[in-house]
Amino acid sequence: MKSQFARFRVREGSRVDLAQYPTLTDPLYKSKGQYEKILSRHIQELSSQQYLLYASNSHSLLLIFQAMDAAGKDGAIAHVMSGVNPQGCQVYSFKHPSPEELEHDFLWRTSRCLPERGRIGIFNRSYYEEVLIVRVHPEILAAQGLPDLPKEKDTLWTNRFQSIIELEKHLSRNGTRIIKFFLHLSENEQKKRFVERIDNPDKNWKFSAADMAERKFWNQYMHAYEECLSHTSLDQAPWYVIPADDKKNARLFISGIILETMKELDMKIPAVGADRVKELKAIRKQLES
Repeated sequence: MKSQFARFRVREGSRVDLAQYPTLTDPLYKSKGQYEKILSRHIQELSSQQYLLYASNSHSLLLIFQAMDAAGKDGAIAHVMSGVNPQGCQVYSFKHPSPEELEHDFLWRTSRCLPERGRIGIFNRSYYEEVLIVRVHPEILAAQGLPDLPKEKDTLWTNRFQSIIELEKHLSRNGTRIIKFFLHLSENEQKKRFVERIDNPDKNWKFSAADMAERKFWNQYMHAYEECLSHTSLDQAPWYVIPADDKKNARLFISGIILETMKELDMKIPAVGADRVKELKAIRKQLES
């Protein structure tokens, strides 16, 4: 059966033009009440799938979220994963690298945070920052102490894409299922959300002058994202371009995609052998006596 979310998936080897991907699309809900009902059902199903993930202990799940400022990454993570057992889920936000992290290769700090079998790992921003913000602000490379930087910067990005691909294929071969979400926000909707953050005292803390400064590089970021999505979407670790102008719709798309992916793993509660059943019955008899 074809996935209802297939239109958001970037096919491996395809060339991405973000102008061809909508930032707003027909909603999966007709009212706030229906949205809450659908999301609640998704959350319950995700909880059940997480239990199977933990019990089967053969896979891990890595969710990667990338987006422009105010696209709704934090809200999507908070709402979609609200019913997941905290003991089986870990969230990491990657900001400017520390001095220690700068002394290692660009994949080092995220590799330390990969989920173990039976668990869900969430990266709020990730190693993809190294081909996004670093590409838009190449002066950041100066702090990384890289030897023999190529004269042609495109070679650097191609090499980094290849390193990422090799990492994700390695993780896939060893049981980690990766889903990558780019929350596709329009420039106009970002402006509206920035204004709301300024006008609402309870949201003032969410806005900084740096957000406005980065907005000036919108076109450069779109180009960097197009290159990234075009070169690093794999069959076993796909990118999904999620229309993000409607936060509620985006959350339903994300939760639906995660559910579909987990169900594809066809996880089951481990079968118990006859000897184990006999042992358990003996222990039960002891407890009753």
